Amino acid sequence: MRDPYEILGLQRAASEADIKKAFRRLAKTYHPDRNKNDPQAQEKFAEVTTAYEILGDAEKRAQFDRGEIDADGKPRFQGFEGFGAGAGGAGYEGFNFSTGGQGFRRTAGFDPQDIFSELFREGMRADQMGGARRSRRQAPRGQDVAATLTISLEEAVAGGKRRIVLPPGREIEVTIPTGISDGKVIRLKGLGEESPFGGESGDALLTVRIAPHERFALDGSTLRTRLPVKLEDAVLGATVRVPTLDGAVDMTIPPRSSGGRKFRLRGKGLKTKDGAGDLIVTIDIELPKEPDPELESLMRKRRAATADLGE
Repeated sequence: MRDPYEILGLQRAASEADIKKAFRRLAKTYHPDRNKNDPQAQEKFAEVTTAYEILGDAEKRAQFDRGEIDADGKPRFQGFEGFGAGAGGAGYEGFNFSTGGQGFRRTAGFDPQDIFSELFREGMRADQMGGARRSRRQAPRGQDVAATLTISLEEAVAGGKRRIVLPPGREIEVTIPTGISDGKVIRLKGLGEESPFGGESGDALLTVRIAPHERFALDGSTLRTRLPVKLEDAVLGATVRVPTLDGAVDMTIPPRSSGGRKFRLRGKGLKTKDGAGDLIVTIDIELPKEPDPELESLMRKRRAATADLGE
């Protein structure tokens, strides 16, 4: 036998929890039930369990560390009848579990049967669950159903919940993710049509559409808006307030800004999981609603001057 620490891949300072964890992992890997046609794996399994028989028992581990017993659990000195576990194994209680032709002994504080029983139970549960899943997968699944979920721009930004009725007539509550984009498909697992053959139900596929907004136009993650600007602000320049999804912000308009000029406010567009888009502001020059004699006189003079210059 090799050093049991080496077999379990452990350092000599390993804790009891480390030893048990290493044994469980290796026992699962090399268990005969999982390697029925691999004799080497069965030998590995016997080697691992023998190593754990030494290190899993605090008293025997201490004896091994002191050099009193070898890697097989036998005393390093021979010739005393009935001492420890001699050639005949006298003095040890027989353990009732064996595999691969190897017997296991049980001493105070060490009972590998508990671990094997747990491994077997886990294996049986996994096989049963896997069999049920395979059985359901083999039967034809139900049809997927498709629907459109129209949400507001504010809902797309902040997320939320919405109750909807799916095509089969089932009412459910849908969670709208924060920052979802127009055209995104939400898949609701198992909420489609049931399989007539006992298989898995289909899924519900919801295509998200963001409804038109009274102030903002959506272009991917970019928002666009138009801002009315007074004539004097366009001519002389000014700082104006621009509405955004997060509240109004200041924007500077340079002097002599023409109508239709665009300004970009970075990070003020639609927020998505990949970051925030921009807000594109197009200014519209706003004329006085009521007659303004002074403005009209100025414009006449400007028109006459322009005509004299031949412009």
